[in-house]
Amino acid sequence: MYRTGLAVAGAAAALAWGEWLNRRWSRSLVGTGGGVSEAVVVLGYRNPSGKVNVINRWRVRAGLRSVTADRRDTRVIFSGGATGHGPAEARLMADYAMSVLAFEGRVLLEDRSRSTWENITNVVPLLEDTDRIKIVSQPAHAFKARVYLRRQRPDLATRLVPAKDYRPGEWLPLKPVLAVYGLWTLRKLRR
Repeated sequence: MYRTGLAVAGAAAALAWGEWLNRRWSRSLVGTGGGVSEAVVVLGYRNPSGKVNVINRWRVRAGLRSVTADRRDTRVIFSGGATGHGPAEARLMADYAMSVLAFEGRVLLEDRSRSTWENITNVVPLLEDTDRIKIVSQPAHAFKARVYLRRQRPDLATRLVPAKDYRPGEWLPLKPVLAVYGLWTLRKLRR
């Protein structure tokens, strides 16, 4: 009975820690923003086949729910090059948004990047004239992309606002794993 209680407490603590850390990453390096124009940048994830994978489908849904309803001047930018013999991740995500989710807003593609650093480098020209910038991915990855934007273009980084890529309880069983993986990938950000 004691061991069961410890196991349950340990599992609950791991879930709470994963939830807390993902929420923290989703709220880091963002402001409140203003203005009328908005860019929602959706980062792709390793999609070697011609069919959009489950992670990219989730990222598209998170990107579309991040679009502010009352903003007419919003663009959704899908970013990601081809990682296999199929089409670019950006194209797959855009097709999914428009054909499956019936998104009718303005869509732009950045289909050359093969890394997060390149995602940011290549979307910068598409962000120059926007007042608010949202970067959508799993929280640790979006945080990493915001760090990269701060390093590449501090002037644009002041326009960062929160996206809706974090929801309490969403992906809950995987959040501890995502948190550990996020910590492992973010270790490279230290100078």
